[in-house]
Formats: sequence, C-alpha cells, structure tokens
Amino acid sequence: MAPLPNLFFLLAYFSLVSFCSRVHGGETQPSFHSIDIRSIIPSTICSSSNASSGNRLTVVHQHGPCSPLINPRQRLSHRKILHRDQARVVSLHNRISTSRKDKSAGSLAGVTVPNRVGISFSTLDYVVTVGFGTPKKHFTVIFDTGSDISWIQCQPCAGGCYAQKETLFDPSQSSTYANISCTSADCLSFGSYCDASSTCIYSVEYGDGSYTVGFLARETLTLTPSNVLTKFDFGCGETNKGLFGSVAGLVGLGRGKASLASQAAQVYGGVFSYCLPPRVSSTGYLTLGASGPSPNVKFTPMLTEPAAPSFYFVELMGLRVGEKNLSIPSSTFTDVGTIIDSGTVITRLPSSGYSALRDEFRRQMANYSMAPPLSIFDTCYNFTGVVSVSLPPVGLLFSGGVTLDVDPSGILYVVSMSQACLAFAANDDPGSISIIGNVQQRTYDIVYDVARGMIGFGAGGCS
Repeated sequence: MAPLPNLFFLLAYFSLVSFCSRVHGGETQPSFHSIDIRSIIPSTICSSSNASSGNRLTVVHQHGPCSPLINPRQRLSHRKILHRDQARVVSLHNRISTSRKDKSAGSLAGVTVPNRVGISFSTLDYVVTVGFGTPKKHFTVIFDTGSDISWIQCQPCAGGCYAQKETLFDPSQSSTYANISCTSADCLSFGSYCDASSTCIYSVEYGDGSYTVGFLARETLTLTPSNVLTKFDFGCGETNKGLFGSVAGLVGLGRGKASLASQAAQVYGGVFSYCLPPRVSSTGYLTLGASGPSPNVKFTPMLTEPAAPSFYFVELMGLRVGEKNLSIPSSTFTDVGTIIDSGTVITRLPSSGYSALRDEFRRQMANYSMAPPLSIFDTCYNFTGVVSVSLPPVGLLFSGGVTLDVDPSGILYVVSMSQACLAFAANDDPGSISIIGNVQQRTYDIVYDVARGMIGFGAGGCS
C-alpha cells in the first residue's frame, strides 16, 4: 500500500491534470491554448506545404502571398473584408428566408432560386487552379459550397468582361468544347433558358449585384494530371460584371445538379473534402473522392432543407468555452437551422447563443485588456507587450456527439497586436440561420460525404 503522503500527492496530481485537460475523441485537449499571438498574425511570406497531386488540389487564399493573383495594391482593409462578409451573410439569409417563404406558400420559386441567384460573391476567399479545354489552359477560380453553377470568362466577351489575371478562355481553341442545345435535359435542369439560335443560356446574379451571363457549355475539366472529367457542364461567360476581383471564375460545390460535386459524383463517389490553412500565408487542399479512412474524422448527419436544397445543413446543438458547456437550449440553434459554408468568413449565431458565448469568453479572458470594437466584433483585446496568451478553447457541438474544437487561429480575428477580436458574430434577425464560417473551419479536414448524408470534421487536416 502506498504511503499516505504519496496517495495525497497522486490525488492532487490527477486533479491538476483533470483541470488542465479534457478528453475528446480519444485525444487529450488543453483547457487553455497557450499561443504566441504573433504566430497567427498574417505573414507576407508564403509557406507552402501542399502541391496538387493525385486527386488533391492546392488551396490558397486569393489575397495571401501564396496566391497567383496577389496584387499588393488590391489588398483589402479588415473593415472592408468584414463589411463584405456581412453583405454575403445578408444575401444568404435573404435567399434562404425567401425560399422558405415561397416553399411554405406552395410556390415553385424556392426550387428555381438556387440556380439563378447567387450569394454575395465579393467575400469568397479561397482559390484553386484547374484546367479547361483541350489542350488545357490553366485558370485560377474560386471554389464555393454555396454555389452550384461553375463558370469562367470566355472570349470574345460579347457583353463585356472584367479584368482577370490570366488570359481569357477561348472556346475556339479547344477541340472538346461544345455549346449545350436547348433541347438538352441539362439546359432545363440547370434552370437555364434559350436564345434566338436555340442555344442554352445561363445567368447568375449574386447578392452584391455582380452577375455572369453566357452559354451553357460542355468541356473537359482537368483537376489534376491524373483526374480529368470529360463532358463537364459549365458556364462560358460572355457578360461578366461586378466584384469578382481578378479570378477567372468559380467552381460550384453546392448540392444542386449543376455543381462539380454532383456532376463528378459517379466518378468520385459523392465525396469531397477540403482543409483551409490556419493563415493566409500557408496552403491547404481540396480533394474530390474519399481519401481513405481517417480516425480523426468524426461525422455528423448532413441535413436537407427542401426550401434550400443546394446548401449543406448540419445540426448545431450547443457551444462550449473551455471546460464549460454553455446553458443554451438546443432549440436556439435547431429552430432556425445551421449551414456550413466555405464562402462566409465569420461564424454567425443566434443573438442569444452568441451572447452566452461572448460573456463566458470575456469571463475567462478577464486578465487581458480590452480594445475598441471593430465592425461586427464587440469583444476585442489589446495584447501589446504580451508574449503568450492563454486562450480558452471554443467548441461547436453537433448532433451525433461530434465536437469541432475550433483551432486557435479560428478563435481570434487578429488585426494587430493591439486589436484581436473574438471571431464570432450575432445574427440581427432571431429567425436567421446560423452559419459556420471558414475562419472556424481552419486546419480541419472538412469531409462532405453526400452519398452517405454525412459531414465530417478531422482535426489537423492540413498537416
């Protein structure tokens, strides 16, 4: 039998371990993250760890130093980024709210809206490089889980094009390009219409007023050297105007029939995944097809909203800060619904849920000096002169017992050492859906298994 003092020592030791750590998914997690705040301030030097290979495409932030589109003169201020993010959220809320009202009233408008109306485009951050045509030409495009129709700008730009970084796609130089006829079932299923010459025309108007119009066409799409899709339906944009930046176009990864995810489902089994890097100066990946079983990935059900079938709904049940599960009724989240979205920057929560998160976060961060609010953020800190910050973990609790423990890079939105803000915001309308934004998705392998109706979260995905 152990001497009594040693027993007391052991009890004290294990009590300390219990206080300082928690176990989730078989892994021990710290109750506080100890971070050097300078480590999550964006760098001006690219730190690339992934190259496109196999079925994996390299993902970069279009405004970061790894981007082929980078233009220092076009860098956006934090206020402008957050303002545009709010515009996207408003357009997304309006789109889903309108579709729900139309659906409940028995209108068919809720079915056609996803094919004709897009969410605000200007905050879409992450890009991949793909090849169109034969021989292939490379183009840098946005990828977006909130969009269905993929499109790029095309010569001769009869109605006008915006300035993009790469040379415009010329359909006449590709041996595999073909316009889609009005008699094709694809023309109708894409929500498109016909011109006087019986050629199928697509159009998408985004929530920020940007729009693209052109021919619905079929072409060879090269994702990686070993992953080529023939007869890929996309929009060949002849009239494109708005806040598109210098990208060549967009690849839609929504749940609609027109999306890349749906068109490639037979080839890749209805699965795609991505990992968004922890900072804009590093790289992540986008993968089509299952990359093999991973013990780190935990799955929660993917829900379907009949009024908004293109979006990926999940069931958010609650929130945790540090060791504390917040006293928020699950109906706070389930009554309005939650989507996960690659294009929204900051996670939006019902106001009562956000208030509980903010108040507990402030309580656990009481040792640090507050800083003035910034845009949509009301909880900011001044870390001037602070080397290491003890940051309480934030957990998003989903149905099925799955928790997304937000990476430290996704807990704070760091403008500078003197202004680092809690990277969550409240919805203005209590009836609006929650949105899991891309900042909170950082470093996770986010797996969209449409075939099984599941969404998975795997920690340490970008490593």
